[in-house]
Amino acid sequence: MHVFPLQQQHGQQLCCCEEMSVEMVEELSVKAAQPVRPAGILQQNRVFLDFFWDLAKPDQEVRLKAVENLIQYLKTNNQADELEYTFKRLVDGLAHTRETARPGFSLALGQVLSAFEDVSLQSILDRIKEKHNLQKVKKKLARNAMFGNLFGALALHQSGRLSKEPQVVLGCVQLLQSLSQHRQHLKDLPTKTMMDILTEIPEEVFEEVLLGALQTDLASAFRTPEQLQLLLVALQRFPQTLKPKKLKKLLGSSTIINADNIPKLTEVLKMAARSVKKECVLPAVVLDLLKLSLKEDSFQLFWNKAIVDGMFKEQPGPTHYLSFRLLGSALPLLSVAQLKEVLSGEVMMHYGEHVVSAQKPDRFKLAPEMDVYVSDFLRLCQDSDKQLAVMVAFSSLTNQGYPVVPTVWKVVQHLQPAALQNYVEWLKTMFLQPQLDKLLDFSTRKQKDNQEGKEQKENSIFRLRKWIVARLSSIIDNHQVKKQEDLIMDVARFVFFHAFFSAKKPSADIPETAGKLSVPLDDKTRVVLVNSFFGLLLSMHHLPLTEDSAEGATVNQKRALGVTADGTMWIYHLVQYTQVLLNQPKHVQSNKPFSPEQRQAWDSMLESVASLKKKAKKGQTAEWSAFQQLFLLVGMHLFKAPEELVDIMKDLQSCVDKAQEKKAKKKKKKQATEQEEEPEWVEVMVDILLSLLSQPSRHIRQVCKTVFSSICPHVTAAALTAILDVLDSEKDDEENSAVVVTDDIDKTQKKPEDDDDEEDEEMEVDKSDESDDGSDEDEDEGDEAMDEEEEEDEEEEEDIDEEGEVDQNFRLELMKVLQQQNALAKEEDGSSDEDMDDEAMMELDKSLAALFSEQKKKTQAKKDEKTKIQKEKTLVRDFKIKVLDLIEVFVARQAGSPLVLGLVEPLLTIIDKGMSSDSHQQEQDFLRRVADIFRNQLCRSKVYCRTAGDRQGELHDLLDKLMTKTQKLSDSSVCLYYFSASLYVVKVLRGAPPAETKEEPTADRAAANDFKFMGNVDVDRVSTIFRNALSSFMSRRKSPLTAQMFTDLFTRFPVLCVNLLDTAVQHITSGVRVHQQGQACVLVLRAMQSREVQQLLSGDQWTELCAKVAGQLAACLQAVGQTESKVVKEKVLKTLELCQFLVKIVNLQKLSVDLEPLQNILQSLTSVITFKKTGKLEDTYWAVMKHFGVMKPKVEKIKPDKEADQQAAPKKKKGFLPETKKRKKRNKPVLEPAADNSTSTNKPGAAKGQAKKKNDKKMKQKRPADGATASHPNPAKKSKTQSDSKPAKKKKPKQKKGGGGQM
Repeated sequence: MHVFPLQQQHGQQLCCCEEMSVEMVEELSVKAAQPVRPAGILQQNRVFLDFFWDLAKPDQEVRLKAVENLIQYLKTNNQADELEYTFKRLVDGLAHTRETARPGFSLALGQVLSAFEDVSLQSILDRIKEKHNLQKVKKKLARNAMFGNLFGALALHQSGRLSKEPQVVLGCVQLLQSLSQHRQHLKDLPTKTMMDILTEIPEEVFEEVLLGALQTDLASAFRTPEQLQLLLVALQRFPQTLKPKKLKKLLGSSTIINADNIPKLTEVLKMAARSVKKECVLPAVVLDLLKLSLKEDSFQLFWNKAIVDGMFKEQPGPTHYLSFRLLGSALPLLSVAQLKEVLSGEVMMHYGEHVVSAQKPDRFKLAPEMDVYVSDFLRLCQDSDKQLAVMVAFSSLTNQGYPVVPTVWKVVQHLQPAALQNYVEWLKTMFLQPQLDKLLDFSTRKQKDNQEGKEQKENSIFRLRKWIVARLSSIIDNHQVKKQEDLIMDVARFVFFHAFFSAKKPSADIPETAGKLSVPLDDKTRVVLVNSFFGLLLSMHHLPLTEDSAEGATVNQKRALGVTADGTMWIYHLVQYTQVLLNQPKHVQSNKPFSPEQRQAWDSMLESVASLKKKAKKGQTAEWSAFQQLFLLVGMHLFKAPEELVDIMKDLQSCVDKAQEKKAKKKKKKQATEQEEEPEWVEVMVDILLSLLSQPSRHIRQVCKTVFSSICPHVTAAALTAILDVLDSEKDDEENSAVVVTDDIDKTQKKPEDDDDEEDEEMEVDKSDESDDGSDEDEDEGDEAMDEEEEEDEEEEEDIDEEGEVDQNFRLELMKVLQQQNALAKEEDGSSDEDMDDEAMMELDKSLAALFSEQKKKTQAKKDEKTKIQKEKTLVRDFKIKVLDLIEVFVARQAGSPLVLGLVEPLLTIIDKGMSSDSHQQEQDFLRRVADIFRNQLCRSKVYCRTAGDRQGELHDLLDKLMTKTQKLSDSSVCLYYFSASLYVVKVLRGAPPAETKEEPTADRAAANDFKFMGNVDVDRVSTIFRNALSSFMSRRKSPLTAQMFTDLFTRFPVLCVNLLDTAVQHITSGVRVHQQGQACVLVLRAMQSREVQQLLSGDQWTELCAKVAGQLAACLQAVGQTESKVVKEKVLKTLELCQFLVKIVNLQKLSVDLEPLQNILQSLTSVITFKKTGKLEDTYWAVMKHFGVMKPKVEKIKPDKEADQQAAPKKKKGFLPETKKRKKRNKPVLEPAADNSTSTNKPGAAKGQAKKKNDKKMKQKRPADGATASHPNPAKKSKTQSDSKPAKKKKPKQKKGGGGQM
């Protein structure tokens, strides 16, 4: 039941119900001033009575409005009889059968009592008791009466006047006490209402009036949670009345929480837990008990005895969950010492076990609730010591070293800066010196069985360190966490130092050397550190300015990412820190020391960055900043893969040097160098970027994209070709692209978290901000699992394919072994086993074991090879998806470059091949992205090459080639991309219209010139190309072209549309199929509707076109034969739509076109095709005929048909009725004369009844034999037809009927 909260809601919403608008009052008073009948209340005013109807409606808003209007009406009219009637109706409505109506009447009664204080509450209480007396009411209505009493007490309470009438308070409480025994219906609502009443009344009233009445309830407080709650509320409200002495008299003890009462309290708590099993909430009585224990200074006793020893003796279930919720709710109430004690005890241990066991599907999980409790506590708590105590305690709850709270725990964002700093220090200390004895660690049964001793301890330390590193990274990654720059740098330095270095002895310059490792780092932990560090680099690359520095920066500049307050990149600070580490070999040792060559690459990188920083200060160019980022990132990756990146670093430096030289030459000469020899540095730079993209790093991918966007203006055709070659699948076999397959496969086996960067296809900045190591790892595991499934499927297929060959080879080898040991059974021998001794058998076993082992190795080698090939394919696909970033950037930045035209054919080739390749998800994603870049970013771009004047011949040849290929394709979806490319080429050839520079006299002329302008397009040649394509579409049965493609062509290039119109008109009749003829009509209609075409074909040309179209339409419709084919009807519909436009335009423009032949054929069309009453085809036909003055016939002709149907219907209905129904109708004497007047005249009514009865008895015997003959006539005539068909039995019915008439 949820009625009680609804009452509270009503009360809140109606606290100001007296503030009604004047208009409503006037309206109500006007209506009330016009009584219909002065006979009484019920007949006096319909508006007044409607209020009570609205109170019972299910809509809450309607009920609230009705309460407001009722009170306003009563105040305005102030009629005593109306008020009396109101109380009668409201008291009656308290026990309404509809559950939603009871709260409405209760609320209205409370508000009316509040508004009319002269009405005595005692009188209303007496009225409620009398009306809803449980002793007198019928058993069926007893439940409603219970609710009537309950809602009546609620109404009196909500009136706000109870404290003024103490006797009514007593009456209400006694009434509620009597209702408490009906728990099956009312549950705990009476007790809750009593508690609400207690909160309203003063202490004097409680002491004088209620204490005696509640004596029994208060004394039995340990019986139910509700009674205990009543006592606790009374204690909170009236501490002076319920003093310890009074409590001792009531309960036998001066305090509630003591050793004697603990067993009783435990039972009450268990009852409370079971009562809220479905609601999943903490009962108020439990939290009140906890508060009381703190007040009575008995918290430890309550917690240890009632909760730990009492509640957890039960099996996991409601009692455990109640304890966990109490733990979360208690956090704000406890001191630091109490927090530490509670959060390191049994309850937390049980909570950890619940979290681990609840990870299985379909199990109840309480962790989300606990997260809310902790989050609310940290948000509202300003004490950093308490915050730290809670964070440390939850982080110390571990399952074999791994904390049960997630690494990405959002509650961290509510920590105070001091608490956050101390928490990070705790995490670092625990990483350096794992103290497992200080953790609240537990293990499941399976874990205890699997591992023991030293191995378990090492595994626990690894699990703890892995979690700590991920937690540190997530703190930096979460932008909601309030953190200082020093803290960010501190965490990044810590992770980097322990990933790649180790301390020899402490140094003042390097704080990380001060911390000593109690347990050395193993290789697995270093792998985790390395991956986390590069994840941190990516997070810092997108890190917004901290709040302190952001305030000053927002005024002058945009939102900066990846930089500190002084504008320096985070990665640059880390590179400087790395340089400090490398320069102090006495204090710090590198795990993998640089070779001289690698150290030289590092030093030269620093020099290049320094020179780039100087240039960036002189001219704020994004190019130098991008190069800086690339240098710094490659420098940091030298620690991860030095052998691969040393050569790349050298090439990168030479490229940047050459780029700077080129810029310097440009400045000196101050002239364009477009005609000079192509700069080689761009091509080398592109090769470097391609090599870097093969690295499994999201950060590198984003920086490569940034760098490429800055060098886009310098990209040459050769550099672009290098990118396109990577995407061409045919060249994958010739070249190795830039993917080092072996290394990457090894990495995927050793470092699963790295692979996530390769697996990810959508490298959006916002998504990467939110990513975290934990989720990356999970995603990657999912990807690996999918790959393994695919590999297994392929392995099974391979085994099936090669089964015959493998079995044959293995059989021969097996035969050889058996022959050597003389173990083959011969035909004449019964068994070879009898002839072999033990030594021979042992020898045979060894030989067979060696053979089978060899066979197993061969099978495994084949599987490994298959796995390697599969992973290689996956890596190549990933690499191609990354390379598409560069194409996308180039198309976006250099859409106006002539080089973009060189992308058209390669991208189309990729789409064409991709459609016919395998349906692997990765391949589909790659293809989808290529298609998106081609169509949406290239073909539909508003910016395009406008300097193609010197390449007219080349572009026309390209157009011819594309359209020829288009007609040869089999797939319509691929054809669409080729056609879009053709339109793009025509757009490039046309260029921009000259209307922008030259001023025309009128806007119409300027627009007309725009339509006619075709730039460098060879209109005749292009028209011929598209005309051939249109003819191909109309003359081939299976053409990949569609009408929509030519519609786009007509819309975008009206000049070409005019040239192709004749061909389209011709195919209205000459199309190879009916469908093509209909599509020809569609194309002609779209063309003629175009304003541009109408302007281009003005005068005689337009008239001639209309005449030609009219003739073709007439011929087309004349060819339509008698048919019901759906395709033909569709063609006729398209033809009629064109007819409608043509006739309309001819009449409108008064053109000299002879439409009479068309009209004649249209009039005869109804005889060829049967039209329905309504439909698109029929409506279009009559719309055309309307232009010729022929109107659609009226529906008057249908009326006689309806009457005929109505006359025929009864006959048909009676003729087809089943036999049982006919018999029933014949039994009715009234139907006989009504059915047939002629028979009724021959049968007087006096003898009808007896004759029918006798006739029916005999008819029942006849029925099976003459059912067939009696199926059609009316029931009244059946006796005649049956007697005619059976002459042997016809006399008796006739005699009876005759006798009836004579009488």
